[in-house]
Amino acid sequence: MIEILTDSIEVRTRGNTHIVDVTAETGALLEKRGFREGQVLLFVPGSTASLTTVEYEDGLLRDFPEFFDRIAPRGIRYHHEEAWHDGNGHSHVRASLLGPSLTVPFKDGRLLLGTWQQIVLIDFDNRARTRRLVVQITGTRQ
Repeated sequence: MIEILTDSIEVRTRGNTHIVDVTAETGALLEKRGFREGQVLLFVPGSTASLTTVEYEDGLLRDFPEFFDRIAPRGIRYHHEEAWHDGNGHSHVRASLLGPSLTVPFKDGRLLLGTWQQIVLIDFDNRARTRRLVVQITGTRQ
């Protein structure tokens, strides 16, 4: 029988394109809840953070923020800042490029990720935050 369970993962970030690996926490939820096969949906509420997959290694942890500095730099005019004066217009633009959710299949209780592929939260906001990711598991239990 297919079941749906909604849970969460709490993540503390430094902001400013901080990349946090949440792969282990996601896999631990599958194990804790006893799911065998299905898919896991991760969603970050808010409009200044995103989810994606990357190879979580030092070079890419530097490349990714530099990439976003080139395509949506801080310090230029954003209409959002004219409305709210919060200095995070670039954060909203960056987050919208990647999006707030990610779906990953799993089988035999294991995420079906590539060898060098990890699930990451990227916090683009201009300050440290505590993010609570929504994790919705759809599938069969063991």
